[in-house]
Amino acid sequence: MAENVTLRQLRYFVAAARTGQFSMAASNEHVSQSAITNAVLALEQQLGVRLFDRLPQGVSLTAEGEDFFHHARHILDSVHDAMHKPRFRANNLRGTVKVAASYTVLGYFLPELLARFRASYPDVEIDLRDMDRAGIEEAVLSGEVELGVAILSNVQKLNRFGHAVLVRSRRQLWVAPEHPLAKLESPSLRDIAHHPYILVTADEAEASTAAYWKAKRLKPNIVFRTSSIEAVRGLVAHGFGVTVLSDMVFRPWSLEGKRIEARPILDVVPHMEAGVLWKEGSPLSTPGEALQQFLLHAYGS
Repeated sequence: MAENVTLRQLRYFVAAARTGQFSMAASNEHVSQSAITNAVLALEQQLGVRLFDRLPQGVSLTAEGEDFFHHARHILDSVHDAMHKPRFRANNLRGTVKVAASYTVLGYFLPELLARFRASYPDVEIDLRDMDRAGIEEAVLSGEVELGVAILSNVQKLNRFGHAVLVRSRRQLWVAPEHPLAKLESPSLRDIAHHPYILVTADEAEASTAAYWKAKRLKPNIVFRTSSIEAVRGLVAHGFGVTVLSDMVFRPWSLEGKRIEARPILDVVPHMEAGVLWKEGSPLSTPGEALQQFLLHAYGS
């Protein structure tokens, strides 16, 4: 049975598991929803288990699905890393690389990447520092760290740095399934402005949010500000308000297991871009260059 499983099926399954909606998975993978549905059905038939519970507004992983999800992610990551075999591996690389990262990237995508890097370079020590954007910029320019990972749209005078985008993540409306805005396929910012809004302040998100609302000459009806994305998740899931955040931090459930849905926004809202920074014209150490190249191959564009 296993020989009939394809990497494409695994990729579509992982996309559905991450988003909690076949329609959003299809959008992210640039395929039809039936392609996602058929891939999941084929996997369930081959495995002889149910991977998802089908719900009125989406899907959630079963216990068997959760276990398979971790295996599928590991397989896809391993194949990707094998196809982008680091050119430094033969050197039995040793040393330390100093990296600074901000709240959002530390919480939502960097740890997994660093774990994959460590699997390739077990003798390289990663000196990881939690800093805000201004601290990251200063640390990179001063040589205190070799690499910084941050939200690039927040960086002041980006051309001062060597840089590359690692993640370009669409911003969407987060809403409880029973909320009136959930009935709209693509609500506009004007639609959203009529409802209580939960604002994230972490990683300068307040300034980013204000910019695209101001461009439409609108203001969100902010009823609560918080630096905790998990708090936002809980408040949205319980119907206290809505928010607009990137797909990178989206999860279809709050910590208490309440459902959250995402809707594309009719207006043009800029994507959230996270990326890596280094000091232009200053050579990286061999471990630093190895990590830089690994990040670019893993996610870079």
